[in-house]
Amino acid sequence: MRTPGLALLLLAASTAAQASSCNKSREYLLGGLAGDLQMTPQTYDSLFKVCEVTALMPNVQDAFVLKDGGIGVIPKQDTIPATAATLSRFCDANPRATLRFISKKDLVLAKSTSQIVSLSSTGTTSCKKIKGLS
Repeated sequence: MRTPGLALLLLAASTAAQASSCNKSREYLLGGLAGDLQMTPQTYDSLFKVCEVTALMPNVQDAFVLKDGGIGVIPKQDTIPATAATLSRFCDANPRATLRFISKKDLVLAKSTSQIVSLSSTGTTSCKKIKGLS
């Protein structure tokens, strides 16, 4: 049986690991390594905060800030009910954001943070459109 202290330590380590991809992607973007940015640095800082919260969602294995302003996530379970629940939760919390699920196929092609942040979220339906906001 685990002690409460060990459980808290494991939770903290898990949270730090998830947030590190958000941090790595933000640093990559704001460090000028991604070339010309499509948005202001302040917008990417705001997206970083959304990314951190998204990384803590139950079906999210990892999360990233994407160059085009979306939030990319690697799901723990890549099933229709699990992704629908994640998308619903994300859009409720971020009605004007865009969530892009990163598939196993995407990960084969995009093996580094630099390649992941360059993935496009333009082919996905934004929360704004899902929720009927103008």
